[in-house]
Amino acid sequence: MLTHIFFDLDNTLLDFDRGEAHALSRAFRQFGIDPTPAVLARYHDINLSQWELLEEGKLTKEQVLTRRFDLLFAELGATCDSQAVCDLYESFLAEEHGFVPGALELLKALSSRYSLHLATNGASVVQRRRLADADILPYFQNIFISEEVGYHKPSPAFFHACFAAIPGFDPASALMVGDSLTSDIRGGRDAGLRTCWLDRLGRSLRPDILPDYTVTALDQLPALLETL
Repeated sequence: MLTHIFFDLDNTLLDFDRGEAHALSRAFRQFGIDPTPAVLARYHDINLSQWELLEEGKLTKEQVLTRRFDLLFAELGATCDSQAVCDLYESFLAEEHGFVPGALELLKALSSRYSLHLATNGASVVQRRRLADADILPYFQNIFISEEVGYHKPSPAFFHACFAAIPGFDPASALMVGDSLTSDIRGGRDAGLRTCWLDRLGRSLRPDILPDYTVTALDQLPALLETL
């Protein structure tokens, strides 16, 4: 019987891509960089690749945070201080808390029927500010942020630390819901959870990371849960 649901945060419940673009644009302008769509798109791709290297254990989080800007600025021929840009960007990002369509309604509907837990990578100060401003903390029994847990998704150690914090927890009673195949789906699967991939963009599956279920919008999740 399904009693626990773990939700990813970024691009699962909160619209990270939109928040990222807004925060980056504000930060780049203060450092004299024109935040054109091409520049923002290039940062986005570089950032994703660096976080994937973190997931593979090839970089530390501290390296990711500055290296993504180092690589972008090298391509642009810019001489900005990557750490200073990162600090300003994250301060702006903490103010961004727009919802993925249907997220708030979903949490309201599910919180009375299931034990909801948040499982997210990222900086604690950024994520907690966004969660508080979005006013969704009351829907969760636990907030698991990688910086606080001491491990990052998809590491099994991250999930096992989460499980240990839930009295009497049985992985067979839980589902992991997230948008990232490499982080949420691979991590949840390797930790013994059933997984549901939120694919709002029509992306291709990876043959080595197959979710148990797929939805293309959050409003499809309640019907799926009824079958579990």
